[in-house]
Amino acid sequence: MEKRIVFMGTPGFAVASLDALHAAGIPIAAVVTAPDRPAGRGRKLRLSDVKERALELGLPVLQPERLRDPGFLAELTRLGADLFVVVAFRMLPEMVWNMPPLGTMNLHASLLPDYRGAAPINWAVINGEQRTGVTTFFIAATIDTGDIIAREECAIGPDETAGELHDRLKEQGADLLVRSVREVLDGRADRTPQNAMAGTGEVHHAPKLTPENTRIDWELPAVRVHDLVRGLSPAPGAWTTWTRGGSTHTFKVHRSGLVERNEPGTPGELRADGRGLFVRCGDGWLELLEVQLEGRRRMRAADLLNGITITTGERLD
Repeated sequence: MEKRIVFMGTPGFAVASLDALHAAGIPIAAVVTAPDRPAGRGRKLRLSDVKERALELGLPVLQPERLRDPGFLAELTRLGADLFVVVAFRMLPEMVWNMPPLGTMNLHASLLPDYRGAAPINWAVINGEQRTGVTTFFIAATIDTGDIIAREECAIGPDETAGELHDRLKEQGADLLVRSVREVLDGRADRTPQNAMAGTGEVHHAPKLTPENTRIDWELPAVRVHDLVRGLSPAPGAWTTWTRGGSTHTFKVHRSGLVERNEPGTPGELRADGRGLFVRCGDGWLELLEVQLEGRRRMRAADLLNGITITTGERLD
């Protein structure tokens, strides 16, 4: 009997992998994804990106509320898949990832063991890395620590945003995943412990993005602020506060640019002139290119300046 997989994933990043596996002719017994959730003002049920694509491909879909639910576990057992393949899904309990005879493998958007965690693409950009990549590996008891199957590098551009890098890595990762799945199903896959890949370099972490670690510190050098901005674009957005007319508003910066500007200033100070909108950082000035004032849509800084006037002494905090 031909070997089959169960695919597990939820967001758009995982859709590219599902498409690639299906196009490659790898038999998919079922797709596991998040339950439908109310969303938007009308609170209509929203399907996950993976569910929408699975239904278009005519694949069976499972949506357990709890991964330890006996009914879900029984259904997985009934499917009799040889391998589970995970891309951007929940943390699996051992009773799930240890179920298939060939194990459970995962695609991660970094060069493991570097950038283990929930937001590897964002943190690679935030930290000013010049390269990252994708890794396929077998899931183990501790998250993102299992034996590596394959890795592939990718360069990061100096002004590239996390969103742009995400779109490149999802395609690169899908290609690597197909090759890795075939190797596992054919019994040809390598297994390299991550401690053998660590080398002597620093191993970074990629924790969940929070309001605390996405706030801009204007005391930092301009390049560090620039990296934070592009690492959080398009979402959730690097943020700061702006007090105008006695009220303090959240102010997001979605795109910025490094500039040569020699006049003095204090961190957080705003300047606007015919050339654009600028803010002082710890060692120089940064141009704000796309911004979002609380209660307004995202816009070019030039469009914001068409509706407001920046006065002397205004600053971001």
